[in-house]
Amino acid sequence: MTHPDRKKAKRYDMPGRCREFTDKVYGGVHDDPKALWKEINDSKYKFYPDAPEYKAFIGEMHGHSTLSDGSADPEQYYPRLRELAKLDFGALTDHDHGGVGKAELWDGNPSKWDKMKELAKKYNDPGHFTTILGYERDSYPFYNNLVLYFSNHDADMVRGIRDGELTEAELRALLARDDVIAVPHDTYLLSSGADFMALPHELCTPFMEIISRGDAAEYMGNPAFDENSACEGGFLQDALRMGHRIGCIGGSDDHGGMNGLIRPEASYPRKFSGMTGIWAKENTLPALFSALKARRTYAYMGGGCRMEIDFRINGHWMGEEFTCSPDETLNIWFSVRCDVPVKHVTIVKNCRNYLWFRDTPEQIVFDYRHENPTDIYYLRVETEDGRFGWTSPIYINCK
Repeated sequence: MTHPDRKKAKRYDMPGRCREFTDKVYGGVHDDPKALWKEINDSKYKFYPDAPEYKAFIGEMHGHSTLSDGSADPEQYYPRLRELAKLDFGALTDHDHGGVGKAELWDGNPSKWDKMKELAKKYNDPGHFTTILGYERDSYPFYNNLVLYFSNHDADMVRGIRDGELTEAELRALLARDDVIAVPHDTYLLSSGADFMALPHELCTPFMEIISRGDAAEYMGNPAFDENSACEGGFLQDALRMGHRIGCIGGSDDHGGMNGLIRPEASYPRKFSGMTGIWAKENTLPALFSALKARRTYAYMGGGCRMEIDFRINGHWMGEEFTCSPDETLNIWFSVRCDVPVKHVTIVKNCRNYLWFRDTPEQIVFDYRHENPTDIYYLRVETEDGRFGWTSPIYINCK
């Protein structure tokens, strides 16, 4: 793209108007118009990025069993994820209170937590199926529902002055740890949510659960949201407008043993299970945890469907933050591969729909205009059967 006035005329562009494209269109008579059109269309490929250096792995990050308030057999939890849902990884995340009226996870010797560690070790199969040790910890008042994920299978539970609550000092210590990742869910609910508009940056978690079953927490009014309350401050776009650096994961929060699966009896959007995609070097706990730390993740409404979303800007992956100069062009790339047809892809810039594509699962776009000291981009995908997918945002500082 070399026209000297292009940035005066446009905020964005695409390879279809590169100089090579124009020269071929205005190249006069050609013996084989069909072959010429192929050359014209192929001219865009020189702008495409290299093949990804990572692989996409799909998993279930949030589920419950009879060890707390779920009905699923904990012994069958991981085998069902692996064999029925055909997933690459999973986490069993029972409530730390163990179910109202039941023993807490830490109670007894051996305890329920010991059982959860035993199961994570038993079913972990590096390279084939990875288990992530975790549990759900009530954490009032900052994050009433907070899921903790550990980098190993021998971690101790995080307890403080008072179970079910967190002090500011305890939250700061938790967020500073390298071996644990804290992710709030139901952030939109008055009863169990979080208010990203009240939290200072240093108390914001590195992720939020953007989807479970029927609760797309991208923005208030999302068509895939079906809950009984919604509060300003609990959505992804609320967090982004406040300047928080936050990524996205998905998890079904299923209590009935249908983790990673469609519930055929349920209505839209609750029949779809929240899923997480992680771009990692290999399917092992160290590699997946490292990718989570980098926020190289996306979430989507799954169940009987694998969705692979590749979203990069100037070679930087979803979840990254980088700095560029004011005159630097942003090369925005996306590729969506899905078991069901992709209907729409939207590039969201600074919390507004910026570029929209129908029936276009792959595209590169040039963005010429820097708007803020930090511009924020993420991808929203919609399929023909009503599923949505979202990437972790990319944060671009202009200096």
